[in-house]
Amino acid sequence: MDLREVDGAASLSERLGSQLRKLEMSSAEKSTLRAAAREKRLSLKRADFPAAIAHHAESLNLAKGTILGGYHALPDEADPALLLERLVELGCHIAYPRVAGKGLPLEFHRVPDGEVLAPGAFGIHEPLDTWPRITPRVLLVPLLAFDSKGHRLGFGGGFYDRTIALLNVPAIGIAYAGQQTESLPAEEHDAKLNAVLTEKGLTRFRE
Repeated sequence: MDLREVDGAASLSERLGSQLRKLEMSSAEKSTLRAAAREKRLSLKRADFPAAIAHHAESLNLAKGTILGGYHALPDEADPALLLERLVELGCHIAYPRVAGKGLPLEFHRVPDGEVLAPGAFGIHEPLDTWPRITPRVLLVPLLAFDSKGHRLGFGGGFYDRTIALLNVPAIGIAYAGQQTESLPAEEHDAKLNAVLTEKGLTRFRE
């Protein structure tokens, strides 16, 4: 047997082991960050937030007729409800996300007149799969934290990362200003935001 093959195999094994350890550290680090970010976000909740970001609707500069992917906020999430209402007044069409399955991107649907969203996967209010499907041209994205480069700390399921990658459309984070952190760990599959909207206004990130 050629000893160079053995050395090469051992070297490759060591490199793979090192890479796996780094991935495990990254996963553990993100888990810790998520727990801290959830606590921080809960402390930032404010009753006037929905109205505050709705005030900045025009700064998104969305053309009339734009199909916008919104979301129904969980109790401690930054709530875009009044922003969405204002964007409808400005001529946008709103679609809501539905979890189609584990490991899949989100699917978006229009809400038919007279219908309302109901709790679905993970207790999130979402449309029925029988409602009209539609492809958003811009996405509003919930988050746990963000940094100055547009990196986003999500919830760990990867749904928005896969969706942003698939649709290749602008993604705008919706957040409290206090959710910004100095920097976040980013992996190859983590999709960056194009901008973030907080109660202080819109911040765009460089490509």
